[in-house]
Amino acid sequence: MSLIRLVLGLLLPPVGVFFTYGFSTTLLINILLTLLGWVPGVIHAVWAIAKHAEKNHQQPGAV
Repeated sequence: MSLIRLVLGLLLPPVGVFFTYGFSTTLLINILLTLLGWVPGVIHAVWAIAKHAEKNHQQPGAV
């Protein structure tokens, strides 16, 4: 599922962020960046999706 979100983040940045975070401030920021230019939207989407996946894969209690 993460791969699908990442591909969507590359093709349609707000859609990938929406599937990862739902309707949130992250989505609104991504929409704004995408309106300013497709490249900033893609960079933000890939970063946000990767951070979300990294956060979910961390072991509880790990340092």
